Amino acid sequence: MNAKAWTGLALATWVAGCAMAPAPAPVAIVKDGELAIPADYKSWKATLLYIQRPDAKQIREIYVNDIGAGTKPGDMFANGSVSVMEIYAAKAAADGTLEKGADGRLVKGNLAKVFVMGKNAGWGKDPAEQPANGDWVYSAFMPDGKTKAPDPIAACRTCHATNPAIGPSKDYFARYDEFLASLKK
Repeated sequence: MNAKAWTGLALATWVAGCAMAPAPAPVAIVKDGELAIPADYKSWKATLLYIQRPDAKQIREIYVNDIGAGTKPGDMFANGSVSVMEIYAAKAAADGTLEKGADGRLVKGNLAKVFVMGKNAGWGKDPAEQPANGDWVYSAFMPDGKTKAPDPIAACRTCHATNPAIGPSKDYFARYDEFLASLKK
């Protein structure tokens, strides 16, 4: 067999192999409130911990899965990105002022809520509670991680869509710049 024949045979074999490769399975459409808390999120390496929110009397901790951790500054998060945010009450003194530790930071109290934010193609396109935030959907839980929080998802969507520090240019991700800067460490 000559070189031309071998090349043709190799090309035909490659094309046939490509045609027989299975198509990726479609991802089920998930709506607000349908995301569960990933059991392993505390082991995720990409985190933004001890975020001080004295205005809300809270301390927040954000965990992002490996897919989301692959995001580069200026890029949008890839499909399959998941973020979990724990919200802790800041401890208050008897007079109502927020307690601070020796380091000057708020003292973490009890876990108040857990929020999950996930992204995939087609998600968030028809949210029950407007506004839409790209392909992101949200779920909110009480501290037990099972009971749905009574918080309306519309508040999450509105803040993520309308806050200029979060909106579309930051892929609706709160603390986008701070989070991506933390990945360089």
